Amino acid sequence: MSHVFARNSRSHPPRVSHGEGCYLFDETGKSYLDGSGGAAVSCLGHGDAHVAGAIRDQLEKVAFAHTGFFTSDPAEALADRLCTLAPGELDKVYFVSGGSEAMEAALKLARQYYLEIGEEGRSRIIARRQSYHGNTLGALATGGNAWRRAPFAPLLMETSHVAPCHAYRGQEAGETADAYRDRLVAEIEARIQALGAETVMAFVAEPVVGATLGAVPAVPGYFRAIRELCDRYGILMILDEVMCGMGRTGTLFACEQEGVSPDILCIAKGLGAGYQPIGAMMCSGHIHEAVAKGSGSFQHGHTYVGHPVACAAGLAVLERLVDDRVLNRVAPAGDRLRAALEDRFGQHPHVGDIRGRGLFLGLELVADRDTKEPLDPGLKVHAAVKAAAFDKGLICYPSGGTVDGKRGDHVLIAPPFIVSDHHIEELVDKLSAAFGAVPALNG
Repeated sequence: MSHVFARNSRSHPPRVSHGEGCYLFDETGKSYLDGSGGAAVSCLGHGDAHVAGAIRDQLEKVAFAHTGFFTSDPAEALADRLCTLAPGELDKVYFVSGGSEAMEAALKLARQYYLEIGEEGRSRIIARRQSYHGNTLGALATGGNAWRRAPFAPLLMETSHVAPCHAYRGQEAGETADAYRDRLVAEIEARIQALGAETVMAFVAEPVVGATLGAVPAVPGYFRAIRELCDRYGILMILDEVMCGMGRTGTLFACEQEGVSPDILCIAKGLGAGYQPIGAMMCSGHIHEAVAKGSGSFQHGHTYVGHPVACAAGLAVLERLVDDRVLNRVAPAGDRLRAALEDRFGQHPHVGDIRGRGLFLGLELVADRDTKEPLDPGLKVHAAVKAAAFDKGLICYPSGGTVDGKRGDHVLIAPPFIVSDHHIEELVDKLSAAFGAVPALNG
């Protein structure tokens, strides 16, 4: 009997033995194509020598030094590199150990910023339904996924949720993309006015929604319009790129493709590529200056903030992505993967939509393509697909509740950036075989 508190107490996963490139292997020697990078984490695949070497080198110098006493060369170098590469005025980096921590830090910094500048009345957050921003209480409250929130609702702070930008589900028949965008932005402005603009501190969103919607990008101009709205009302824009950032959508920062820069941006997953737990909150210079000239310190912290080994890993990952141009593979590989998915599943009777950007793609599963009626949630088709794919040696990332937190199924595909054509062929073949093993997808 294992003493590990597993994610699912009724399931006993195999033990991982080792990883190599795009594959993981269990203790029996069975290989699994990592078609989702775990949870869009392993952007460089497994066994990258450069990143492993950087970790070893840093361990030989110093593994840990608390940031209450020291900074470190890896933290300084990684922060410099991120700020050089980042869009807009993002000028300071606060390192944490993962995405939820990054979002918690962002929310707390937003509140402290307004305290520092004398706008104590600003505390309200506007986010979107069907968003996911992490599992700590502040991040969970900000997220808009019903089933994740429900058990902990009494513990969550109040957050205002508006409609997501999900054209497949939300754009009405005959409505242009521009009209759909304008309708959504008008809803946000109406919510600001209803709450009182002087009470709103932040609008929070994922540039491409990952886990809860399955790689859904916004329609053109949506984020530019919201940026203008935030500026008009003095509200901070917080973008969550924990899953979609660090090259996953084809540019290092997903917001680059939207033509905007947020006031606060959160990254994680691909920053460490799975080699070390690391995340980061980046903020613009004027936010940091308000703290520096005010109280002087950010009233927040974790023991492993700025961990030297984690930062060394993150810097090595960036070197691989940018200096070794691994990032340049994402867009063309993503085009080939999407074409392969559309060729195999574009006419599948239970695949309603194939969407995403770069190597961040999703397939939404439906009972009826014409009506977009979701599958019976009692069938738990997403879970069945995950199990069938894993049995056939494919790791993918299906989820349920796609439509409203209760109904709907999708499959998220996010392979390592080193994926090749034969990996793409194998991924599509195994996913097709998995679909074939799920009765609900063959009726």
